[in-house]
Amino acid sequence: MMIQTASPFAQGLNTLWRLVTLNRKVTFGVGIVGFFVLLALVGPLFVRQDPIAITDDILVPPSSAHWLGTTLSGQDVFAQVVVGARFSVALGFIAGGLTTLLSVVVGLISGYYGGVIDEMFQLATNVFLVLPTLPLAILLAVYLPFNGTVTLGIVIIVTGWSWGARVLRAQTLSMCSRDYVEAARARGEGSLRIIFFEIFPNEIALVAAELLGTIIYAILAETGLEYIGLGNLNGISWGVMLFFAQNGSALLQGAWWWFLPPGLCIALLGAGLAYLNFGIDEVANPRLRKESTPKLALRKAMQRLGMRRATVEEAA
Repeated sequence: MMIQTASPFAQGLNTLWRLVTLNRKVTFGVGIVGFFVLLALVGPLFVRQDPIAITDDILVPPSSAHWLGTTLSGQDVFAQVVVGARFSVALGFIAGGLTTLLSVVVGLISGYYGGVIDEMFQLATNVFLVLPTLPLAILLAVYLPFNGTVTLGIVIIVTGWSWGARVLRAQTLSMCSRDYVEAARARGEGSLRIIFFEIFPNEIALVAAELLGTIIYAILAETGLEYIGLGNLNGISWGVMLFFAQNGSALLQGAWWWFLPPGLCIALLGAGLAYLNFGIDEVANPRLRKESTPKLALRKAMQRLGMRRATVEEAA
């Protein structure tokens, strides 16, 4: 009888499914984040209306013709939310990924090498840690020569890497004296190989948490800068939608359908990333795991029973 083994692709899907369903918070977070990533990737392909087309339907509430109503210029809010998701999600993930990459490089190299290299990196890290982030971001967005996606990405990366680098440096310092690092040095492995193949895999959970937190920061920073008019106002994003809703006095006019959808999308995406972060923390740190009530009650009962037996044996 021949035993059929699963293909590598099926094994990979099975492993991915087990990782996603390992923790309820991870499952919930992946579901929300996956929905918005899917919306950003394929959503604009199904939008038939031009999100910046000006029509005579001014401030129309949600209806069958306009699912999320229209703006003061008659633009369709649903089309803007779907098309704007592509820019906001893409900028958040790209800027968050590059910021985390910079934090990893600075933190690991600084913590491993020490000496002059560590002092130089720490000087730069401390400078950016004490600088007020929001005013610095506003100054960079104002004085950089071009105003657009690249500018926002540069601003977010420059102002967001220092805290993660500090945390990873501290973790790397504690790992440099571990036995497996000393064994790698004894085998003659190079410094970069030890840093990125011996130390870095043991900091994956910390880096993942840093990445998710940075993505949230990038999305909120991008929204904040665009809300105050420092983004590309000719494009469509959730931050630009909030800027025009604020300028059009949507709240005073009772046009809740203008500012509520982009605000809810930002809040839901942030909540999904936060749940994913909490779930990864629980998986990586056993002290944060919560046992189910029956298991916890059973363990406590067994502990009490063991204590009573010990007391009887001592009395005998």
